[in-house]
Amino acid sequence: MSAPYDLCVVGGGIHGCTVALFAARGGMKVVLIERGSLCREASGVNAGTLTMQMTRVALIPYALQAHAMWASAATWLGHDVGVVVCDGLSLAFTQAEADLLSYRAGKRREAGAPIDLIDAKTARLVEPGLGPGVMLAGHCKVDGFANAYLTGLAYRRALIEAGVTILEQTAATDVQRSQGCFEVDTTGVRVKAARLVIAGGVWIEGMLGWLGVTLPIKVLVNQLAVTERQRPVMRTVIGIASGLLSLKQYPHGTTVIGGGWQARGDRDRGGYELLPDRLVGNVRLACHAIPALREARLARAWAGLEAETRDALPAVGPVPGVPDAYVCGSVHSGYTSGPYLARLLAERILGREPAMPLFPIDRLLHPIERAA
Repeated sequence: MSAPYDLCVVGGGIHGCTVALFAARGGMKVVLIERGSLCREASGVNAGTLTMQMTRVALIPYALQAHAMWASAATWLGHDVGVVVCDGLSLAFTQAEADLLSYRAGKRREAGAPIDLIDAKTARLVEPGLGPGVMLAGHCKVDGFANAYLTGLAYRRALIEAGVTILEQTAATDVQRSQGCFEVDTTGVRVKAARLVIAGGVWIEGMLGWLGVTLPIKVLVNQLAVTERQRPVMRTVIGIASGLLSLKQYPHGTTVIGGGWQARGDRDRGGYELLPDRLVGNVRLACHAIPALREARLARAWAGLEAETRDALPAVGPVPGVPDAYVCGSVHSGYTSGPYLARLLAERILGREPAMPLFPIDRLLHPIERAA
């Protein structure tokens, strides 16, 4: 590899691509390393939902800013990512769900999310396709979803235009610090850079281990499915207060059914086993929410990995004890708030004061590690 880079980003998902893009636009010479294709690992196999109603309360201000970024992606990214901005509904079919919905909606509203509680009759005015039995609904006009496939293509074009060196199909295997810079070993070349960002999603835990830092990352294995194309049957993003459903229909007619139903998998093997009873349960729940979905057949089902820290808040900021090293990831509902968090980190790396606080990992480390 030629002259050292100003910044090396390891991990080409939403977070890594965004950090690399804004750092490059800020004048840095940037290299991005991704073991597969951009935005095709965890960023490519999850549902792409952009919703306030499944976002952690502490992340609502960030999610609102990121939603605005997604809505204007064609402007700042420069390419279409198939974003649909629409209303969102979180449904309660039981009293327990209604109580949970009321509590969570209230907390999110206090944090700035424009969520209103509406009755079943009003909910059907928002979404005529709803089935019977809805007791209460959370309604948010700041909702929508992105097309994961188009997102990867758009980021790739934007990164090339910004002058970022992209090393796809290239796995990083180790990092050493030598003579004031980082040396990243890969399956192809050795990369040298003055600064380093670890943005490896569920694989952040092992990558930080290269730097002598132990950050436990929980791996969620979300089970998703997609239907065949059918006539328009819904115009909103639908969720259930329990968190066991995420439902949206794409413009070409397919509907993605996701949510908190877990498959079997791990960070080494990915999502290796779907659980049919859970898949059937989620499909039944989807058809209960939108009865017209019974007209369609499932085309495919899969498992998507999602990373989560101990306190379910992001890992975004400097790596303690390792100058010029940063981490960016483990963001619950990463599509919803990820781009803005990554942009804030890029501002920090460029020597500017971020508009909102980051989420440093000091809070998650053992005291001895913080002092190391």
